[in-house]
Amino acid sequence: MTALQSTPGPAEAIDAPRSPYRRSKPTRTNFELYAWLFMRMSGVLLVVLILGHLLVNLVLGDGIHQVDFAFVAGKWASPFWQVWDLSMLWLAMLHGTNGVRTIINDYAERNGTRFWLKMGLYAAFTLTVVLGTLVIFTFDPCPTGAGVNPADLPSFCPAR
Repeated sequence: MTALQSTPGPAEAIDAPRSPYRRSKPTRTNFELYAWLFMRMSGVLLVVLILGHLLVNLVLGDGIHQVDFAFVAGKWASPFWQVWDLSMLWLAMLHGTNGVRTIINDYAERNGTRFWLKMGLYAAFTLTVVLGTLVIFTFDPCPTGAGVNPADLPSFCPAR
């Protein structure tokens, strides 16, 4: 064996630049394709939802000066606005979580680090979505008790 025919070194373990791509492990799902499509579709829908939200809350009426407890209570008394805000919450959280998941997959080098970062991400997602959903659906527009100023309540609340 000559010096040129020595045992394969690290340079020979790397595929040539024009060699065909070989998957490291076979996968049978198109999850990443669907995640990519979801990001595009949810992004467009989020733009519509957020612009509508900003238009109603900040442009129409008295602008930012109208946003108080009574304004939110009046909005959330309607199932339409509950569904609107719930859709905005869920889509924004799913969209953001999917984006951060992609970043974690791209930049976390060790499997253990990647696992724990994604577990923290999923825990934050779950906590935020559950609490946000509970707030939207259990919100009482006519609270009673100490510290409640009747002037701050919406007009549809009965006088107490």
